[in-house]
Amino acid sequence: MQEEVTGNLTGLKASEIKALERLYRRRVAPPEVVSGELAAQLAAQSAQLHRQIGVLIDRRGAIQHAFVGDASKIVLPDVGRMRGGQGRFRGLRLVHTHLRGEPLTRDDLTDLALLRLDAVAAITVDAAGRPGKLFIGHLVSDAPADRPWRELPPEPATAPETNFVELIASLEAEFGRARRVAATDAGKDRALLVHVAIGRARASSGEARVAELRELCRTAGVKVLDVLIQNRPEADPRYLVGRGKLDEILLRAMQLGAELVIFDPDLSPGQARAIIAATELKVIDRTMLILDIFAQHATSRDGKLQVELAQLRYALPRLVEKNTMMSRLTAGPGGKAGIGGRGPGETKLEINRRRARERINLLEKRLEDLAGDRRLRRQRRTDRDVPIIAICGYTNAGKSTLLNSLTEGNALAADKLFATLDPISRRLRFPHEREVVITDTVGFIRDLPAELTRAFRATLEEMADADLLVHVVDAADPDRDQQIRAVEGILADLGLIDKPRILVWNKADRLAAADAEHLANGGGGFVVSALDRATFGPMLLAIERALWQHGKDAAIARVAHG
Repeated sequence: MQEEVTGNLTGLKASEIKALERLYRRRVAPPEVVSGELAAQLAAQSAQLHRQIGVLIDRRGAIQHAFVGDASKIVLPDVGRMRGGQGRFRGLRLVHTHLRGEPLTRDDLTDLALLRLDAVAAITVDAAGRPGKLFIGHLVSDAPADRPWRELPPEPATAPETNFVELIASLEAEFGRARRVAATDAGKDRALLVHVAIGRARASSGEARVAELRELCRTAGVKVLDVLIQNRPEADPRYLVGRGKLDEILLRAMQLGAELVIFDPDLSPGQARAIIAATELKVIDRTMLILDIFAQHATSRDGKLQVELAQLRYALPRLVEKNTMMSRLTAGPGGKAGIGGRGPGETKLEINRRRARERINLLEKRLEDLAGDRRLRRQRRTDRDVPIIAICGYTNAGKSTLLNSLTEGNALAADKLFATLDPISRRLRFPHEREVVITDTVGFIRDLPAELTRAFRATLEEMADADLLVHVVDAADPDRDQQIRAVEGILADLGLIDKPRILVWNKADRLAAADAEHLANGGGGFVVSALDRATFGPMLLAIERALWQHGKDAAIARVAHG
């Protein structure tokens, strides 16, 4: 070990520095936070130099670092920052002097948390250079995110009472219990959610967005440990959140053992890089989380290619060295890439912009070939003059369940967001030997990024060719009005807002009778429960009238507008 004194050495004589180097000769018994002899030497030299002096002591009682500050503060040497999810302490404790009789400062306690020290201790020094009180602080697992520490009552610095061996053993046991993973959460990424409400409009919808983010995490197989929220008039250009909030995020991640932080709204490439550099945590945003869900749920060749293309387009500006946000896009066969690293095919992608662009070009050509095949299939349906109905709506509104009930089919229906990614078409027979093709499409979500819109290509083609859209709404969702506006906004962006459509209020079985009656009488749509075919009558009659009675176009227009 190099016995070098660091810090504020300006103005110190060679003899004074030499005296400080002799601190390395001291040893502290393992049960002691600091020995009386070391406390006396630190106090005497601190008073002589009129500067704070500190040491970092390992668990064997050896001094690993000695350093000097000024009269009011001390700057620790660079010992590296531990990842928040590692679940252990540094193995070093900080002992330093205070010249003004003050207890532990906020800076002392922040260093304790950010560096994950075993403990931090401050020795008060009187005018004669004698040690006075010893103030000790340590981390706790069940404290608030902004104060994850406990301060012990002051003790005599020359005869400390705290048994350090017993203290650190109890703390590690306490943190071990707090981090124990339930059997149902084994293998899941452990994450903090960070929602930043920008401006007044965003703040008003924050609760719904957080609830939706939680659902996205549940669908992706992520264990949510905590949610941190910040309201800001505008985003911080460097970190999205403020620097103080970023420290709070890191403290909370360390406290709970989170290895992943998920941000909403999305991060710019620069913000992602800055947050990763400041925290050394794995960082993704809402779009990356949705793309990961897509990667899990894509089953067809077309869907897998579309998801990989969306991931690559999103990743391209983020492909930089040591960027854990997008360091790996795909996992090999049987690979466990984890959230943000799961991909639908091929091999591990090296962090290389040129190769990413080449892969994007190849995927675009493959998808164009598949698009041609889809056009031929749709043309055959058109030639047979079979009307097409596309079921659309917000994700998890019950679209797949409705398709299954209408057609007695077996499409995947799950209480998850984006359970269906690839379009699924079934035939539905009406009276008088009439037949339609009804297609279930991927669900929409608010603030749909361009990368995700492109990933919906197959779905969007089905909707564009449909004769009628059936917009399914989760009537029991308290956020249903905002979800309707989100779907209509996406339809408008896609040039489909004038497409004939009917509104279907689903999940009537979860509604109070009065609410269901209100929607039936004044909601401008049809109230059904996808689990109960007996509720389908008025909806099916409206579809039949729209498609065949009085001419297709005129009838559809009338139904679409109530």
